[in-house]
Amino acid sequence: MALVDLTARALAVAAALAVAAPALANDSEAEIGLGGLVLTRSDAIRMDREDLSISRERITVDYVFTNTSDRDVETLVAFPLPDVEHGIETPAPDYVRDLDFRSTVDGRPLDLTLVQSATFRGADVSRRLTALGIPLMPVADLFDPAVNRLPPVERDRLVADGLIEEAGSDGKQTLWAAHWTTRTSVTRTQVFPAGRSVGVSHSYKPFVGGSVGGGLDPGQRRTPEFAASRAKFCIDDDFLRGFDRRLAAAKRTGAYYGEEWITYVLTSGANWKGPIGDFRLVVDKGDPEALVSFCAGGVRKIGPTRFEVVVKDFVPTRDLSILIVKFHPAS
Repeated sequence: MALVDLTARALAVAAALAVAAPALANDSEAEIGLGGLVLTRSDAIRMDREDLSISRERITVDYVFTNTSDRDVETLVAFPLPDVEHGIETPAPDYVRDLDFRSTVDGRPLDLTLVQSATFRGADVSRRLTALGIPLMPVADLFDPAVNRLPPVERDRLVADGLIEEAGSDGKQTLWAAHWTTRTSVTRTQVFPAGRSVGVSHSYKPFVGGSVGGGLDPGQRRTPEFAASRAKFCIDDDFLRGFDRRLAAAKRTGAYYGEEWITYVLTSGANWKGPIGDFRLVVDKGDPEALVSFCAGGVRKIGPTRFEVVVKDFVPTRDLSILIVKFHPAS
């Protein structure tokens, strides 16, 4: 069921962000296996509550976990971020500097570790890249200088193998594009005491994706791309009728619209014992003038910009994708 509010919202999305937004994710239990972090299902730790709040400025999630066994459980817990497939037109997110990830257990700050790996054509290339001093997440201001420092023979091998290609120049140095996929998780080691509940909180700044105009136009609605967006965000006819009214008015004044996308990986929350006892989601579109749509049942408006979903014994079967649309006045 789509949530529809026929208003618009300020959208500040650079053209470079016209790619799918990296998704951020639920906690999942994990272990270190060959090739990187491997998520596992817990048969002892139950998620009693998840209180999730999403806006473009911040995502916060508060959990209550209970160890249902008669022994302490020490485990590696992972917060998986999405795989990022790199290319010439895909800017790499800088998780280290921009994610601003904070986590507490029963109010105490946690030490966190960022675990990354790189794969290319089905093979793990992390060790090869690390040995050459190449960052596994090819953030431009680190990646381009690292590639340019390589001995020419090593750089040529990376080009010949298809891992990198030249992508122009900024007038000061050669620019490069990576072609591997980076997998990232934020991890911690945590003890769940026998028979006790533990409160865990996360907070971070989401990487918001978006585009400027075009994808929702009536002339695009027979395309596979529109069909995919409609399914992803549960865009219904009421949303489209409201959008079309705005679009007609915009054409008279020269205004234009932009899309903003926020994605959150819910399905990893199914890795704990049983369903999530009490699940609450609040989506805040940030401005009363926004068009917004996402897939959820039982949506209730609780404020000018906030919408709530409450589910008992929740088993997530799909991830959450939120669409926010704003019409901008002509410049």
